Amino acid sequence: MSGLVTGDAVVLGLQPARLPSRALAVLIDLVVVWAVYLLITLGLAVATASLDEAAMTAVSIASFLLVLVGAPIAVETLSHGRSLGKLACGLRVVRDDGGPVRFRHALVRGAMGVVEILMTFGVVACVSSLVSERGRRLGDVFAGTLVVRERIPAARALAVPPPPPWLVGRFTGVDLSAVPEALWLEIRQYLTRSRELDPVVGRRLAERLADELVARTGTPPPAGVPADAYLAGVVAERQARDARRAFAPGAGGGAGPTGVGAPAGAGGVPPMGTFPVAAPPVMAPPVVTPPVVAPAVADPVVVDPVVESGARPTGFAPPA
Repeated sequence: MSGLVTGDAVVLGLQPARLPSRALAVLIDLVVVWAVYLLITLGLAVATASLDEAAMTAVSIASFLLVLVGAPIAVETLSHGRSLGKLACGLRVVRDDGGPVRFRHALVRGAMGVVEILMTFGVVACVSSLVSERGRRLGDVFAGTLVVRERIPAARALAVPPPPPWLVGRFTGVDLSAVPEALWLEIRQYLTRSRELDPVVGRRLAERLADELVARTGTPPPAGVPADAYLAGVVAERQARDARRAFAPGAGGGAGPTGVGAPAGAGGVPPMGTFPVAAPPVMAPPVVTPPVVAPAVADPVVVDPVVESGARPTGFAPPA
């Protein structure tokens, strides 16, 4: 990796492109450019057949400069350092500070490329790329540019080897809360690459990591257990705990979308991340009120004074 430093004092870890990938990219570009140049030359030869020799020479020089020199400069400027060959090989031209190239950078590279690639058949470019620490040719040196790799293969993830069977479950009571993530990363890297290390160096590294782990947990390894087996057993215990927390029932705030079945916290208060479900309101039975019936009013009794006095009606009314 190349430690390029930007203007903000940021170190960029860029991987410079080496001669094989650069040569393949240049070969692809030359094939495309020469194919276009030949087609244009044939078309101009047919179109300028009636011109004299001087005019045809001028047209040939102009087409050579425009196609073989101007076209790569224009493509590199417009694509910010990614020609067709570099795009196919996963390369890019950048400045020394990691920024995108501009027209002046592409112009210097193109002008020097005519000398060290076209006129010398790439011999000068190959020699300068092999001599340079970062694989730069003369055009890169004068232009202040660098060809870097954009597509870097991802590192293959290596699995942590399991501990010996007789150590499984021996560290269930170890407190791992004080172990920092940086120490876990060192232990994992050691366990995944322990077979690639020298036995003496690997044993010393395992003992150092085991001492740091004991200082954080306060639990020394069992008697007779090697340091690397102790590290593998503790890492396996941590992975088992993470798996139990991840797949525990009710993890993530309840058993269902409504939160039913979520464990309650201390004092009956639901833990954070759970939402209590309100019970449906209890509907009281309707009260039926009997209709109010007004008391019946008896018809007035008309008392005839004649009948009341015992006199017999004669049917004669005295004159007024």
